[in-house]
Amino acid sequence: MKKLAYFLAALASLPLTAQEKTEREQGHYDNNRFSQMYDLMATPNMFRTASGAPGPAYYQQQADYKMDIELDDRNTKIYGNETITYHNNSPENLDYLWVQLDQNRRSRTSQSPLVENQRVNKAYPPDNFSRNFMEQGFDGGFKIEYVKDAKGNPLNYIVNQTMMRIDLPQPLKSGDKISFSIKWWYNVNNYRKVGGRSGYEHFDKDGNNLYVVAQFYPRMAVYNDVEGWQNMQFWGGGEFALPFGNFEVNITVPADHVMEATGELTNRKDVFTAEQVKRYEQATKSFDNPVIIVTQEEAEQAEKGFSDKKKTWKFKAENVRDFAFSTSRKFIYDAMAVQLSGKTAMAVSLYPKESNPLWGDRSTRVVAHTLRTYSKYTFDYPYPKAVSVSAEDQGMEYPMICWNYGRPDENGFVSERIKYGMTSVIIHEVGHNFFPMIVNSDERQWTWMDEGLNTFLEYLTEQEFEEDYPSSRGPAAKIVPYMSGNQKSIAPIMTNSESLFQFGNNAYAKPATGLNILREVVMGHELFDYAFKTYANRWKFKHPTPEDFFRTMEDASAVDLDWFWRGWFYSTDYVDLGIQEVKQFYVTDERPADMDDFSVKRGRFGRDKGPFVYMVSENDGKAKKAQDIKLLSDYVNENFTGAEQAELKQPNYFYEVTFNKPGNMLMPILVELTYEDGSSENFNFPVQIWRMNNQTASRVFAVEKKVKKITLDPKLLTADIDVSNNVWPKEEVKSKFDELEGR
Repeated sequence: MKKLAYFLAALASLPLTAQEKTEREQGHYDNNRFSQMYDLMATPNMFRTASGAPGPAYYQQQADYKMDIELDDRNTKIYGNETITYHNNSPENLDYLWVQLDQNRRSRTSQSPLVENQRVNKAYPPDNFSRNFMEQGFDGGFKIEYVKDAKGNPLNYIVNQTMMRIDLPQPLKSGDKISFSIKWWYNVNNYRKVGGRSGYEHFDKDGNNLYVVAQFYPRMAVYNDVEGWQNMQFWGGGEFALPFGNFEVNITVPADHVMEATGELTNRKDVFTAEQVKRYEQATKSFDNPVIIVTQEEAEQAEKGFSDKKKTWKFKAENVRDFAFSTSRKFIYDAMAVQLSGKTAMAVSLYPKESNPLWGDRSTRVVAHTLRTYSKYTFDYPYPKAVSVSAEDQGMEYPMICWNYGRPDENGFVSERIKYGMTSVIIHEVGHNFFPMIVNSDERQWTWMDEGLNTFLEYLTEQEFEEDYPSSRGPAAKIVPYMSGNQKSIAPIMTNSESLFQFGNNAYAKPATGLNILREVVMGHELFDYAFKTYANRWKFKHPTPEDFFRTMEDASAVDLDWFWRGWFYSTDYVDLGIQEVKQFYVTDERPADMDDFSVKRGRFGRDKGPFVYMVSENDGKAKKAQDIKLLSDYVNENFTGAEQAELKQPNYFYEVTFNKPGNMLMPILVELTYEDGSSENFNFPVQIWRMNNQTASRVFAVEKKVKKITLDPKLLTADIDVSNNVWPKEEVKSKFDELEGR
């Protein structure tokens, strides 16, 4: 059926001016931002396919560990002996193995402090002054006693800072495995004084320590099809790259300690009282509220004892990339069951009395909510438990266990900042079980692949946890101050972890915001959620790269996103769209004097010379309503039935709006028209509207009511850094971003 729009074709068919031609040519040829990313992405192969999925030749190594660990609480030392069985599943023979010695970053010979720039501060607390200028420094780092093969023979090794190369007497052939043992010890750091992702927190009032222990054993490096050996030094920024494996770990601590760790506890009856075991059994059936396993009264009694006896806790974990544990005689312990679609997991919290009532009221419930929400967007949480440990000044994650800050002050007061900060860090660190503990990306190389994706899911989880939750990252408006900042202190997301200027904004906030924009503006919830879940399921228990993520998101959605990856991830381009010009047109059936010999192209070769419905930019008294033009009325009566005519629009106001793009980042155009009667209407134009012109885009709005105001991105969904050019007629704009920050 012919459309009414034919009679308005005159406007669209006007020839381009010389200026418009120049703009179009420059916009298209200067910077083709829609070009495919063959120049930036690795070439697909048999290991990783063009669809973003693991290929038929994909492989990954496996490292299994058996460890005996002892904590010397009085002297804050850890002693360990481990046997590693390394499976070479690669198609290559290996002449040597690389083992990570992350504790060496804290050795007195560490190079890490030497790469940091320094300036003299105006003032120093005395302890800080002493540590910086007077003391010898903490004596950290692994003390390796031996490295032996399965027969007890010494193996040659060399330590290069945080990496140790073990030279094999003969190559480890493809498909073979090798077992070897390492014995070591190290001094545990007080992380409140010397820093660190793990260590111990000392409580002056009762003399106890609370340990959060990680990176405590020599760990195998990753060997894969992308990097070969990932043996980049641990400088402190880029975190970890680890192969999956199975763990059997025995940990000996003072007998009055309570502990949790990666894996399942296999000797619960040996380390808990009969009553505590009974309470735990109750917790496995409690899906609504946590059950207290170790009470505050029991913890307070234990923290007075300082037992010189010992207990050994035995844990077993399958298909995990790492192992960590937390232990103290101060711990209260509670737990509850979490029903997932295919199984039940346990949500667990450990915390000292100083964390109550905040932790007892909130932590385990937040853990349970996180497992349910993340599972909904990815896959059912596969591990038997997730543990949240109260450790001040911490926020760190490991398989099945994490440590999190946030406690009441000495008077028991909990501010909103502490309450929501603690809630958010628990969501974030528990969420890391999914990224990177299961979807096992290379943190040493790409921080954003776990932190950014996890921060995005953290935002969704926060919003589902509580109405109007004050999320600090996720909404597009929150990233504007960063993206509008000094470009000299901003780097692309696709920058190595050790070279990021603003770590939190770059690796957490910006990628999370980008995914939120894709979900809310570009792709929509249904397409985005399916593609994101596809990526998570394709790469769970595997090692994905950025290309695997980018390609899967397109492959599973049929949405071309190369323009988005190129602009948002590979550059520091920012979003700034504006309303450049608005022209109002009127309808008339009288040909304007300056339109002699005007014609409209009809088909491939024909020209239509009229008569026409004309559009004029000035109302000289000859303008009419569209329904009052006889030519148009005759056409409608001849071509549409009465019922069809009732469905036709009756536009009386015509606006040609030209949008410009001062920023280089492409983005869909979101427009809101506000009419004189106070009603409004929204129009969304796909990003491809910029494909032929990188500077300007124009649209015609034919509406029934007179427009009072036109607004770009009225809900602040695109991270537009300058909203002063987003409104017509131009008005003094109070920063909506400031308003959001103040909420």
